[in-house]
Amino acid sequence: MRVPPDLRVLIVEDQALLAMELELVLAEAGCDVVGAAMDTRSALAIAEREQPDLALVDVNLLDGLTGPQIAQTLVSRHGAAVVFLTANPEQIPEGFAGALGAVSKPFDEHTIRAVVDFARQFIENRTVGEPPRRFRLAPWLTTPPDGIAPH
Repeated sequence: MRVPPDLRVLIVEDQALLAMELELVLAEAGCDVVGAAMDTRSALAIAEREQPDLALVDVNLLDGLTGPQIAQTLVSRHGAAVVFLTANPEQIPEGFAGALGAVSKPFDEHTIRAVVDFARQFIENRTVGEPPRRFRLAPWLTTPPDGIAPH
């Protein structure tokens, strides 16, 4: 099912071929890819200019283990939903820095499409659906501070 291109997505990934592949998959899923960045400075500049709804953020980038800092800024300053991409799940910060969850590399097109659908539901309705296969849900989504389980 093709969705209207109303979900603005930022890719933060330092592997150029993977970033291009993600861009193609996202475009085919009906997303508007507003930019791709390989480091903190570029990611934050694109976010400031484009105000993405969703960001797919690698944890470990060209300028180091900066993905968590980028995620926190995107969530707090821009209100973006964030999903971490990582080959090293142990590098995901405790509490996930405000991200919805994480996908381990390597991943396939089906996984990315399912993650986008999950994020879209959260962005539009603030509800948490069934997490996609191979998606590690952030702890803050499963144990909210008020003790009421998410729907």
